[in-house]
Amino acid sequence: MNSTLTTGEPALGLGSDSLRACTLLRLPEVLRARGRSRSMHYSDIERGLFTHAVSLGGNCVAWPASEVVALNWARISGMSEEEIRALVMRLEAMRNSNGATEPRQGA
Repeated sequence: MNSTLTTGEPALGLGSDSLRACTLLRLPEVLRARGRSRSMHYSDIERGLFTHAVSLGGNCVAWPASEVVALNWARISGMSEEEIRALVMRLEAMRNSNGATEPRQGA
């Protein structure tokens, strides 16, 4: 018998939606999803137009898939750069308020 919470989520919180929400993407996947070059991706981060990477230890970094999707939708929907910067700040604040470590600077 599969144990679930009252919300219908599996007891360990590992439902398919939960797994998608916490999936981490490495740089090549992020670049493909965004249609950007490596240099433009890092330029976007410096300009506040994309979130910083999450450190996975050592020299390994990744980005939450949910943030990549949210920022792609912001572009698709025609948000201005100022609106995207505000979204980036909200996404990173949400990440940090959930107990994650500080975003890696310069990653």
